[in-house]
Amino acid sequence: MINVSRLNGKMFVLNALYIETVEAFPDTTITLTNGKKYVVKESVEQVRMFILQFYQSINLLGKYDLEGMNDEK
Repeated sequence: MINVSRLNGKMFVLNALYIETVEAFPDTTITLTNGKKYVVKESVEQVRMFILQFYQSINLLGKYDLEGMNDEK
């Protein structure tokens, strides 16, 4: 589960396993696998990091350096 906030500032918890897409329209819009959409304050990159941290916390992804993941090889 990840914590995100609506545009009015109210926080809510979203199950990251059901996230299908995260897009900027320009507000960040999260679409779930059931078609439901949520517009949140956080940037696409912030939501992406929340999802990665959640996946790692449940051992769905291996551990790797999140700081260096944007480095070109």
